[in-house]
Amino acid sequence: MLQALHETVAYIKKKTSNFEPQVGIVLGTGLGALVTEIEVEYSLMYANIPNFPISTLEFHSGKLIFGTLRGKRVVAMQGRLHYYEGYSMQQITFPVRVMKALGVSHLFVSNAAGSLNPEFKKGDLMVITDHINLQPESPLRGRNDADMGPRFPDMSQPYNRGLIASALKIAGQHNIVCHSGVYIAVTGPNLETKAEYRYLRIIGGDAVGMSTVPEVIVANHMSLPVFAISVLTDEGFGEELMPVSLDEIIEAANQAEPKMTMILSELIFSL
Repeated sequence: MLQALHETVAYIKKKTSNFEPQVGIVLGTGLGALVTEIEVEYSLMYANIPNFPISTLEFHSGKLIFGTLRGKRVVAMQGRLHYYEGYSMQQITFPVRVMKALGVSHLFVSNAAGSLNPEFKKGDLMVITDHINLQPESPLRGRNDADMGPRFPDMSQPYNRGLIASALKIAGQHNIVCHSGVYIAVTGPNLETKAEYRYLRIIGGDAVGMSTVPEVIVANHMSLPVFAISVLTDEGFGEELMPVSLDEIIEAANQAEPKMTMILSELIFSL
């Protein structure tokens, strides 16, 4: 992996005139509009970057964006990668390792998720304070390279407490409904059954999705502080479980996206 990492980073630096980002951003389903707030200097298609997986989802752009956001130099993944697309955990988290190697000091992650908590409604935001990983393997499985991180990284505080507190304060100042809670990662791509939603709630989840946790594990492996936020696009509780389509999920994410963008941009500005 180190050889691939060096090759990828060298290519990116050549194409971006050695642009040195301070912040890395991963944008989830329906949440790519934050890019419009960035003063873009360089844009690289995933398909043209050596060793970079290609997003197979039609609603994910598949671009690595370099520019300035609120005075901070950023690199943003416009379109993330998922385990259910057929890639390995190491492949979908490779971009996080690339961002770290490029120099980022903080990682910001967003996703669309289903609410498990009856008090958290569709269209609300949720800052992730902890997670439960139900995906089938770890991105750290296999030989460990000590130059990247320890064999057994600590996960007692996977999400930065200072950034969590700041984000909730920003949300309050703008009268944005923003909860804090536990995110559960599942494999997907199917949504959950009523019994599965009930189980996920019983074991301590407030929201469920198909991403984020692998990236967070790798970030912690590399001692990279993480902030993560979910847009709640559907509800997995109640007496009747209503069918949900992808179009509805994306529409809900699009409607809530401006609130998330405001929180992320102000949080990044505060660094």
